[in-house]
Amino acid sequence: MGDVLAGFHAAWEFESDSVLIRYERGIRTPKLFQSLGERRVPLAALEGVTLTPGKRGTVVLKAEPRPGADPLLEAAAGQLKDGSDPYRLVVPAERATLAEYYADELRPLLTESGPADRFLVAAPEGPRQFKAYDGKASFDGRAVHFRWSWTGASTAKWKAGDQSFAVADLGGVEWRSPEAFEGHLRLLRRDLAGAAPTVPADQDPATVVFGLGYGPVHESLPFAAAVLEALRAKGAAAVPVSAGRRDPADIAERIRHLGELHRAGLVTDEEFAAKKAELLAEL
Repeated sequence: MGDVLAGFHAAWEFESDSVLIRYERGIRTPKLFQSLGERRVPLAALEGVTLTPGKRGTVVLKAEPRPGADPLLEAAAGQLKDGSDPYRLVVPAERATLAEYYADELRPLLTESGPADRFLVAAPEGPRQFKAYDGKASFDGRAVHFRWSWTGASTAKWKAGDQSFAVADLGGVEWRSPEAFEGHLRLLRRDLAGAAPTVPADQDPATVVFGLGYGPVHESLPFAAAVLEALRAKGAAAVPVSAGRRDPADIAERIRHLGELHRAGLVTDEEFAAKKAELLAEL
């Protein structure tokens, strides 16, 4: 193939064994795309491609990665909004015929399906770092380091001191988007991989907490993906761990805190109702 289809914020170059996605760096380009820069996606990492009508005179070409093929999507765990989906290419309607041609050419080449047994798309390159609400996180490829901030860290974290976690001792990563309530990045010990966390994020020395302007998606998500890739290379579980059922007392405390934020006007009625329902579902 070897041809290029340019859309808003990105251009896809179709090759015989991969799709090379180059993201723009313009002011209107999502910051996550700018952070990614360029990604080569092997066709073996994809199991489908769709073309659907978009908004305001556009069409959307979307590649469908296989589960487990991309550490970035594994870390995101379905939390990315459409506008930040790195596998969506929004194209002007006048290029719809060309987009349909490339989709038709691509489909017969996608011969793999189902979960991948290894990461097939490279994680963003390191070293990486970002500033969280309660500290600074850094990753040098061998270990993750948390350095607490005196203005944001809890007493429990200050007592525990700054933390370093060797990749060999980790079994997973839990990323919760900073665009949602209780955003955070939690590291999970290898010997406890699969177990639901029991300590609140703001009290856990293995977790940094996000907030307004802290831990933005374009910094914290590539960070989490890089850690996941390193875990997989070390042979650890290297999968995001979902929050399982929690202690009812912990749920009650979180709902009480959520109510305080709601009464203070920091959480809307809709956000309060949605988060309360989410917390109750964990009982």
